[in-house]
Amino acid sequence: MSEREPGSHAISGRIYARIAGTGSYLPDKLLTNDDLAKQVDTSDEWIRSRTGIRQRHIAAEGQTTGDLGYEAALKAMEAAGVSAADLDMIVVGTTTPDLIFPSTACLIQARLGANGCAAMDVNAACSGFVYALSVADKFIRCGDARTVLVIGAETLSRIVDWTERTTCVLFGDGAGAVVLKADSETGILSTHLHADGGKKELLWNPVGVSVGFQADQPNGGARIKMKGNDVFKYAVKALDSVVDETLEANGLTQQDLDWLIPHQANLRIIEATAKRLGMPMERVVVTVDRHGNTSAASVPLALDEAVRSGRVQRGQLLLFEAFGGGFTWGSALLRY
Repeated sequence: MSEREPGSHAISGRIYARIAGTGSYLPDKLLTNDDLAKQVDTSDEWIRSRTGIRQRHIAAEGQTTGDLGYEAALKAMEAAGVSAADLDMIVVGTTTPDLIFPSTACLIQARLGANGCAAMDVNAACSGFVYALSVADKFIRCGDARTVLVIGAETLSRIVDWTERTTCVLFGDGAGAVVLKADSETGILSTHLHADGGKKELLWNPVGVSVGFQADQPNGGARIKMKGNDVFKYAVKALDSVVDETLEANGLTQQDLDWLIPHQANLRIIEATAKRLGMPMERVVVTVDRHGNTSAASVPLALDEAVRSGRVQRGQLLLFEAFGGGFTWGSALLRY
């Protein structure tokens, strides 16, 4: 961890990881459905009726995942009232890192001036933030960290095939962040993580370092490939299961939840999960219409918007859930 004396993180009694502050950042460039209709054979009506998306943000040329994550981190740290020197760890959920190495977390750490604390990336595709949050939670619970910065950041526009109309309409760029602090009263109650690598070809990017890139293809052949109908079916089933698992583990029912903050992939998936929970859409945070699918960034982006708009209040019970390529899926239940 950071260069503090051994045992300096220890506190007595039960430890929770409480969200002390949230932040987010979206690139300036907006790409609307009408803009996309000028590039591929699609329409605003076609996109909205199938996904609920009407626009997404696109990173500027030269703007990286680390750039977006850094801006979100600054806002979260300001909201939490912490400085770089307070951070014991930085965990970044992303599937579009700036470099092969060092990690995007290390790059953000250097810009923040938080040198010395642990920093690492977690790649679980769209479940990346929930996975990263779970990692941070465990470090705080065991007493190895007191203050952890958790970021979900993506520049998916870099790996979208802009000629493939069924996928290019879905994705956008952005970043969200939270600062977790050790707390004896309240915070993350539980996290639940799952994966099934056997379904990889339903949602994947088929190139990489050891597999190799495709020299004759744009961007080395790096592109999102997805069988949407199959993904939809698996996602709804997996999210139903992990929600049940989460509530049962905590002895709670759907009625105990104040807010559902889901991964923002598709409005139909969000509505299906809410219906299964018996939650009115007024208690579900939805940003997919304005952000598109920002993968690991979507849950913290939605959380920050809900917090800063005053909808999410201290003491309320929140359920995060996400599903992504891998397949990966997971949840986090917390008292905000």
